[in-house]
Amino acid sequence: MLKLENLVHFTIPVKELDRSEKFYTEILGLERIRRNSHMVFMRSPDNNHFVLTFSEKPVDPNFDDKHEIHTAFRVTKDEYDRAKGFLASKNVRIFKEEDRRSGTFQGRSAYFHDPDRNVIEIIDLDKPPQSDKDD
Repeated sequence: MLKLENLVHFTIPVKELDRSEKFYTEILGLERIRRNSHMVFMRSPDNNHFVLTFSEKPVDPNFDDKHEIHTAFRVTKDEYDRAKGFLASKNVRIFKEEDRRSGTFQGRSAYFHDPDRNVIEIIDLDKPPQSDKDD
């Protein structure tokens, strides 16, 4: 088995870099750290990174309003409520909300699409993720 240290970045496929960069910076409030001809390197406030990468293939990870394939960002309880109103003011439709009290990730979640229909989740986690391992 490999002995990994940490997650460095993940990639989100997009069709238009300008449109996606604007969404992830102006709507989600993330920071652009670098850009080249086919990628925009992004950073979250807690110093996690991801890359918006131009995809030559169509981007359609989920059928209709399914949300199994998604990217989740943590928000505070207060920010969760404010964020829902902000998204509505920007015509970003929340298509599903959950309030999970069991399972791995517990808390309130809202799901919405980015401009390429990638699903984004915001969640106000009640507690750290729960493992199914016995202590």
